[in-house]
Amino acid sequence: MIVSCTFAPRKQLKIKYMISTATKTLQGNNKTIYVALLSTLTFFLFLDYIPGLEAWSAWVTPPVALFLGLIFALTCGQAHPKFNKKTSKYLLQYSVVGLGFEMNLHSALASGKEGMEFTVISVIGTLVIGWFIGRKLFKIDRNTAYLISSGTAICGGSAIAAVGPVLRAKDSEMSVALGTIFILNAIALFIFPMIGHALSMDQQQFGTWAAIAIHDTSSVVGAGAAYGEEALKVATTIKLTRALWIIPMAFATSFIFKSKGQKISIPWFIFFFVLAMVVNTYLLDGVPQLGAAINGIARKTLTITMFFIGASLSLDVLKAVGIKPLLQGVLLWVVISLSTLAYIYFV
Repeated sequence: MIVSCTFAPRKQLKIKYMISTATKTLQGNNKTIYVALLSTLTFFLFLDYIPGLEAWSAWVTPPVALFLGLIFALTCGQAHPKFNKKTSKYLLQYSVVGLGFEMNLHSALASGKEGMEFTVISVIGTLVIGWFIGRKLFKIDRNTAYLISSGTAICGGSAIAAVGPVLRAKDSEMSVALGTIFILNAIALFIFPMIGHALSMDQQQFGTWAAIAIHDTSSVVGAGAAYGEEALKVATTIKLTRALWIIPMAFATSFIFKSKGQKISIPWFIFFFVLAMVVNTYLLDGVPQLGAAINGIARKTLTITMFFIGASLSLDVLKAVGIKPLLQGVLLWVVISLSTLAYIYFV
């Protein structure tokens, strides 16, 4: 008995040592692992263009790419944080614009009309409810509560990045809000398609639900792509229409919080997305193969973007978020998700 009791602590120490050694090895070679993962994803993605090898690229989906990025970040640490942040931002925008080249303007507007009607109510309602949850229930500081509410109401990180300077938010407040939205975005990309199938939602219903209930454009497009072609079109159209609310919301924030002289960030890529739909509808109507080719590349770059986004997470972000901001984000997310479902099924 004494021998076994003595052996147990030694065994635990040995396991801790092995884990510590493995972690140090992974973190010491994180740049090599990063390049290897990114190269592998890209290689398999573009096998889709080689006749007979298309099936080999089927496993590389937006959720898989995001998951690999998250696992890499949490085990190996961040390899190229600045590169990840900048590349994911612009590659996402280029991908969204590229998706517009296989969308018909009239069809997209018709499919997104139903969601647009609910957008006005949901944006204002989410801001008010989020403010109440953050300030009254959890006693979170004004700026963080407002940033999380803005990110949930409109388009995640883009809305926070636009409103933050107007609000004169501190870096710590921005980090907490962005971290909260990032965590929930990652979860949404995995669970929303599963919930949609469990509820037997059609393409129109899921696209509308995802566009309104999921925070960031990247996860909305990723979830829509995972669910189906029509869901992707509906989700993208409604989400980008919703994202235009960044501009009036930034002006309203400036007025409410008495901020003057602050620069407002306008998401110009949304207008290029609309332009891509116009070009595809009126100029590429006779050559649909060209629009389909651009759209295909955009889908692949979107998948790669998911890896960059996942690899941007860090343990420091998780620690910085804290329980109260995360609870505000989760509770507000549940409210907007359930209210959107109620709208879809009963209105």
